[in-house]
Amino acid sequence: MKIFGMGGIELIIILVIVLIIFGPKQLPKLGKMFGKGAKNLREGIESGKEKIDQKFDEVETEKAEAAAEKAEAAAEKAEAATEQAAPEAAEVATAQEAAPAAEETETATPADKAGE
Repeated sequence: MKIFGMGGIELIIILVIVLIIFGPKQLPKLGKMFGKGAKNLREGIESGKEKIDQKFDEVETEKAEAAAEKAEAAAEKAEAATEQAAPEAAEVATAQEAAPAAEETETATPADKAGE
């Protein structure tokens, strides 16, 4: 069995050294402190993950809202351009209709004018 990359014999040696240093009376307190520390570390990591996920969701929402605003602005701009182009198109059509009649009167050749 390997824990933290160490075999059983290494773990026993470490536990014996800890027992000698701290004594049998301090081992339960030491184990309790180690357990609380591990629990707090785990809770801190989970809390950090939740905060990161929440911030990621906020950023994604902001990006989606910005994209929607850009699309709406582009649609409004296109609509305004269409509305502006419609009267100009009518003016161009009227001018194109009037142009052939004007060309007919102006295209008389000198020979036609002499024959008149």
